[in-house]
Amino acid sequence: MTDLHPLAGVYAAAVTPLKLDSTLDLEAVPVLLRFLASRGCHGALLFGTTGEGPSFSPKERETFMRSVRVYRQQLPGFKLLAGTGTPSLSESIDLTKLAFDLGYNGVVVLPPYYFRKATDEGLFTWFSELIKKAVPTKGHLLGYHIPSATGIGFSLDLLARLKDAFPTQFAGIKDSSHDESFATALGQRFGKDLLVLNGTDSYFHHALKNHAQGAITAPANLISEGLREIWDLYQEGKDPTEAQARVAQQRHILEKYMPFPPILKALLHRLHDMPRWSVKPPLEAVSSELEDQALKDFESLQV
Repeated sequence: MTDLHPLAGVYAAAVTPLKLDSTLDLEAVPVLLRFLASRGCHGALLFGTTGEGPSFSPKERETFMRSVRVYRQQLPGFKLLAGTGTPSLSESIDLTKLAFDLGYNGVVVLPPYYFRKATDEGLFTWFSELIKKAVPTKGHLLGYHIPSATGIGFSLDLLARLKDAFPTQFAGIKDSSHDESFATALGQRFGKDLLVLNGTDSYFHHALKNHAQGAITAPANLISEGLREIWDLYQEGKDPTEAQARVAQQRHILEKYMPFPPILKALLHRLHDMPRWSVKPPLEAVSSELEDQALKDFESLQV
């Protein structure tokens, strides 16, 4: 396919490397980036849900974003997205400006999730201010639709209004609704006019058939090779059904051990010799017994 959006592709919602005292492990950044790139990722999203984004201060985010930017230069073509949404409009503007100033390819922005009864009109005003003040003319912002976590999301009408008002800057949506019917509705309403990056590995193929142009998922830290196989086969006009079935099995195993950050960090250590990264409170490391069981379950699906 030749009409893909510049941000199309398979992304890992990257874990954030942390030392045992919960400070940033900046020395591990190049290791993680090379690992993700070597396993088929077109890029990575920093400070999404899997990256524990809301648990980090603006200063911590800036420090990490600058470090990642430096090492990304060693990986030509590897794209970087930053999660820059917070309940504070001014803070979100500052983080979004920073991402583009650092040369990131785009940003993924949560709605202001504290006020869960905000109307579409209020959300339109919030995103309009953010885009006008922080997103360059040729920059790309994706709304982050994850209502199970934020309690508020993007209606189809709100998406249409934002796309009409900011046809380039409001690129589209990261759809982590885990709702196949919503993926279908997005495709029916917008076709290829709205960039949709799907957040649910188990129906990635379904999303692609409904005009999604890629994926950003937590399990991609471990199973990006399978997601990339689905992507490549679909772009070649081939049937990815078998690859999709394997990926769905892997996701379902990992879902037994949620939340994702602790178990993904544990399995990255056990399976790929990554450092044993910590997580930020209130998350906590998985027990050794649970880690052993997850490893056993996950390895039983490896091919």
